[in-house]
Amino acid sequence: MRLVTRGDLDGLSAAVLICEMEQIDEILLVHPQEITDRKVAITSRDILANLPYHPHAGMWFDHHAHTLMPEGTFRGAYATAPSAARVIYNHYASDRLKRFAELIDETDRFDSANLTVEDITHPKGVILLGFLVDPRTGMGGDFRALFTSLVERIRSKGVDAILFEPDIRERAATLQKQDHAFRDFLVRNSTVHDNVVITDYRKVENPPVGNRFLVYAVFPECNVSLRVQWGPERKFVAVNIGHSILNRTCGVNVGELCRDYGGGGHVGAGACVLGVMSAELAIKVMTRKLQKGC
Repeated sequence: MRLVTRGDLDGLSAAVLICEMEQIDEILLVHPQEITDRKVAITSRDILANLPYHPHAGMWFDHHAHTLMPEGTFRGAYATAPSAARVIYNHYASDRLKRFAELIDETDRFDSANLTVEDITHPKGVILLGFLVDPRTGMGGDFRALFTSLVERIRSKGVDAILFEPDIRERAATLQKQDHAFRDFLVRNSTVHDNVVITDYRKVENPPVGNRFLVYAVFPECNVSLRVQWGPERKFVAVNIGHSILNRTCGVNVGELCRDYGGGGHVGAGACVLGVMSAELAIKVMTRKLQKGC
């Protein structure tokens, strides 16, 4: 079977669990919008994890709120949980997965943004791995090959061991070295609108590497962030919205807000894609809603 998931820590942990329990021949990484827009052919031989529901999928696991939900029964599991990996872990409830208990606990913390200032500024263990595999960190390289190899390495060695392997240590060193440059980038390319900080990546070709939660440490007075960047080939504008994990006073359900624009998410974080011509107006409207809901 083929596993179709997204390329982040939750997708990685989900892949580790599913590959342990199912016969997976291939892993395909996609953006959630590609499933929503039916741009990826899905069949009964596919297992979807950490992605929107697709009626043709053989199995589906997720924890996000989406526009389209299954009618009737389906194979897999959907539940409100800190991560999709947690839903999968609970679904199988197998002794074979108990060795990954810490991985799932930390994935819960990372995916639900239940992190401390220390986790943001000096990440370690699974939290560090989360930043290293987060596409928004901007590490580059052959990410698909790395993701697939990490699934197998975590299954055979565990997270602690792979963090000492040369390629992972190199990525961690790059993240640490560019921390100051990324802080400067955030200051130069962000604007504050009352409680909302908007960071626009569209005018910068090669932004420095940096973790997506650092913006909350740089702008502690803001309780919600809106990140704007180009999609592939500049065919659309990608927007990611998140409650500050250090100033938890935002009252807007971000997942619901993003669903209004064809995206999704949960209370504290969400994403959507916008047409190039309509993006500026949509961003202004979303910003006003975030301001009113503070």
